Amino acid sequence: MNLEEFKGVYVFAQQVDNVLGNIAFELLGEARKLAAPLNTQVTAVLIGHNVGTLTGQLAAYGADRVIVVDDPELEVYRTEPYAHALASVIEKFKPEILLIGATAIGRDLGPTVSARVATGLTADCTQLDIGEFPMIPRPGVVQRSNQLLMTRPAFGGNTIATIACPDNRPQMATVRPGVMQKIEPIENAIAEVINYNPGFVKNNRYVEIEEVVKAVSDVVDIQDAKILVSGGRGMGGPENFEMLRELAKVLGGEVSCSRAVVDAGWMPKDMQVGQTGKTVRPQLYVAVGISGAIQHVAGMEESDYIIAINKDEEAPIFDVADYGIVGDLNKVVPKLTAQIKEALAKK
Repeated sequence: MNLEEFKGVYVFAQQVDNVLGNIAFELLGEARKLAAPLNTQVTAVLIGHNVGTLTGQLAAYGADRVIVVDDPELEVYRTEPYAHALASVIEKFKPEILLIGATAIGRDLGPTVSARVATGLTADCTQLDIGEFPMIPRPGVVQRSNQLLMTRPAFGGNTIATIACPDNRPQMATVRPGVMQKIEPIENAIAEVINYNPGFVKNNRYVEIEEVVKAVSDVVDIQDAKILVSGGRGMGGPENFEMLRELAKVLGGEVSCSRAVVDAGWMPKDMQVGQTGKTVRPQLYVAVGISGAIQHVAGMEESDYIIAINKDEEAPIFDVADYGIVGDLNKVVPKLTAQIKEALAKK
């Protein structure tokens, strides 16, 4: 493999029902950061049917170029035609880096494509950098520059691993939604649009979709919340989360939790913040009874304001908090809720 042939940072721009997912914009923002030291351009790969009208949005959020693969076979996501489309783009255009969202679609598509084009894939990344690999020089090992350094939680979130793919291209990563930041839209941005269709011939790996059933879930996505009140092991039990729901209600926010709470069966996995849960960036994050382990902090440290409530004044959560309250949460939270209610009533 001639590595010099591979150029550019590519992003799989996921769309469903001709609506781009937020992860596409997040990845474009990150792609721009990665492309800068490499002095290369950012390309979005848009796959679907009748999706040409979405290219303007991709340009606004940072794409220099958009490769559109449009075909009736791609109207609804199916592994085989989408994998064929993306693998064909890789083989023809030869990207140096390819980013895919670690969504339900991305987690299916990424490994399939990486196997098809014979390269590695680092899954569920929480940080991406351009640097040297090995990161620490070792005798007898060539240290290569301008490598994609892909960081992800390992061993259940108990350690952090940084991985590279120095010998194969593209360097592929799936990236956890909510981790990267999208840029402010660029007014009047124009991207070069390339229409490409590799042709689609059904084979025994194609599935037939008989019916699409869309269900409305009442589970709130905590990544969309502007205010989060999050509880940890210090809550003592699931019944005590009712006081957090009361506080969240008066603040106009949602309730989330730490991994220990999910492991104890007090809250569902969808509510978990942290390395093995979801990464959030609310305007306000209230951490109640959370010690502040690094795995949890990694999922919420980018919040605009962090308030910590904990009876242990040495708890690590206070190191990242903007404001801290040392005290018994069973006394502090109800009083705080009452005072906020009183203040709102006077308005």
